[in-house]
Amino acid sequence: MMNFTYDDLMVVCISRHIQDGEIVAQGLATPLVAAGYLLARHTHAPNLYFTSAIGQGICRLPAPLGLTRVESLWLDQSLITVGFVRAAADMLPRLRPKEFFRPAQVDPFGNFNNIAIGQDYQKPRLRLPGSGGIPDVTTFFHKICLYVPRHSRLTFTPKLDFISGMGHQADRRRGAGANFLVSDMGVFDFQGGAPDQPCLRLVSYHPGVTPERIQAKTGFELELADGVHETPPPSSEELRLLYEVIDPLGIRRLESLSGSERRKLLHEIIANEAQEEVAR
Repeated sequence: MMNFTYDDLMVVCISRHIQDGEIVAQGLATPLVAAGYLLARHTHAPNLYFTSAIGQGICRLPAPLGLTRVESLWLDQSLITVGFVRAAADMLPRLRPKEFFRPAQVDPFGNFNNIAIGQDYQKPRLRLPGSGGIPDVTTFFHKICLYVPRHSRLTFTPKLDFISGMGHQADRRRGAGANFLVSDMGVFDFQGGAPDQPCLRLVSYHPGVTPERIQAKTGFELELADGVHETPPPSSEELRLLYEVIDPLGIRRLESLSGSERRKLLHEIIANEAQEEVAR
């Protein structure tokens, strides 16, 4: 029996993909990614720098995840805070940070969609948050990563309704695009396929999951890496940090839940944060 959840393992996989001394970018409403960055900072990457879309700041000091007080990590700890235009036009192109995006759709080549579901842009079946700066940064960032909290054929699709993010580019002179993906079922890279058109490849499958089950949940044919293996589980120290230091309220789980379960957890987190504020 596992003593961790799949969102715990996703956080750990994100953390293990971070190298010490890197600059990482934190987007909006991405607590799984933030938890992964913080776990890396508390373990093997003490020299990590964070850039954040919240306040467009750069900081180094970690803080527990928060919901109603999320700014306490990204604003109160900032070394410098700048406006959105300066951050997007001046800072990010120079810093070239590693960044994780959550796609609504992703194709075999790593192109992804955060615009809308449905072929008619004016009347889509589902309007998504939008592309933000994704079309810009995926053309020149060499460290674009993707994460999918709920692996399904709806997300992993052979053809996108719209493209907001560029996929993996074999020719680095043309940009970078996506090069790594983690879901609640496995870890992937984009080293499959032909040299001139690399595609998604399964590197490891999570405990309790099989490659066959992952294929059944994927809308296109997956390649398997040589030596594909089970994803190493979280260590006891990684779980302790995650549950006691980084995210004791379980904010990361909001990304993997939906409907009534998500609403219930949201109310619990808000109530717990209110109690903590009173206790102070």
